[in-house]
Amino acid sequence: MRKRTTTLLRERLAEPGILVKPGAFNAMSGRIIEAAGFPIMGLSGYSVSASLLGNPDVGLITLDEMVTTTRYITAATSVPLLADGDTGYGNAINAMRTTQEFIRAGAAGMHIEDQVAPKRCGHVAGKEIIPIEEAVGKYAACAHVRDEMDPDFLLIARTDARGVEGGSVDEVIRRANAYVESGADMIFPEGLITEEEVIRVCEEVNAPIHYNRTGVSPFLSKGRLEALGVAIVSNASGALRAATRGMWDYLKGFAAEDVDYALRFLEETKDHPTGNMHEFVGFPEIRKLEETYLPKEDVIARYANSLGYKP
Repeated sequence: MRKRTTTLLRERLAEPGILVKPGAFNAMSGRIIEAAGFPIMGLSGYSVSASLLGNPDVGLITLDEMVTTTRYITAATSVPLLADGDTGYGNAINAMRTTQEFIRAGAAGMHIEDQVAPKRCGHVAGKEIIPIEEAVGKYAACAHVRDEMDPDFLLIARTDARGVEGGSVDEVIRRANAYVESGADMIFPEGLITEEEVIRVCEEVNAPIHYNRTGVSPFLSKGRLEALGVAIVSNASGALRAATRGMWDYLKGFAAEDVDYALRFLEETKDHPTGNMHEFVGFPEIRKLEETYLPKEDVIARYANSLGYKP
């Protein structure tokens, strides 16, 4: 029986070193992250909102859309997935259901932030945060669900206290330690703007730190973050950006040159790990299953005289 990814994530966090977490946005991106050898992955709300809705990360994506995407990714991969739970989609009671649904969908953990709903990306202006008392109750409610359903499920409390009007590192640290007291396993201090701020948070928060290396935050090296004691570093939207640029370049070239561009593209990518798309998405595995579980004569007849790719 395969080990639960919640347990696997806890084991990987207990090992020396920092975990690098690329952001997935669908099952294909999750499979590529796993094939690239990363030990964990994230479900990026920013990337899901952009890819699924074609809209920015301003609280438009729903719980059902995020949970459904989580199910697709966890069904296609075996790497622990940390889900983006935004604000928990409501108050503490709503956040309890959010926790339940992500656990049922196979996520290894999630982060929930202390923003006012509708939220927005932590690296754009216009954020607001809820009172600390309300946030503490929300994380305690999520921790209650975690303890009942799967104690290994990783509950990460994200605070956006640095990026709001009048925000400060002092408030980040105050809130972070209160969230740890309420049951959070890890703290996600969003939007720190200097290395000195990262150092202070790592030294003064009584929990492991998840760091989002993007936007307004300093792009410190993996080695430097590991030396500071950061447990997880995120690259939330890198895969989305790469996929978007790739599609843009292909479609602009195809629009200009038609079939000549398409044929050149196929030739240039034929030796790439994803060059044979049929194989990459798993047609050979389906053929093996057919040969194992379907009547032999049916499988032979199905492939003998049909045209096209034959695994």
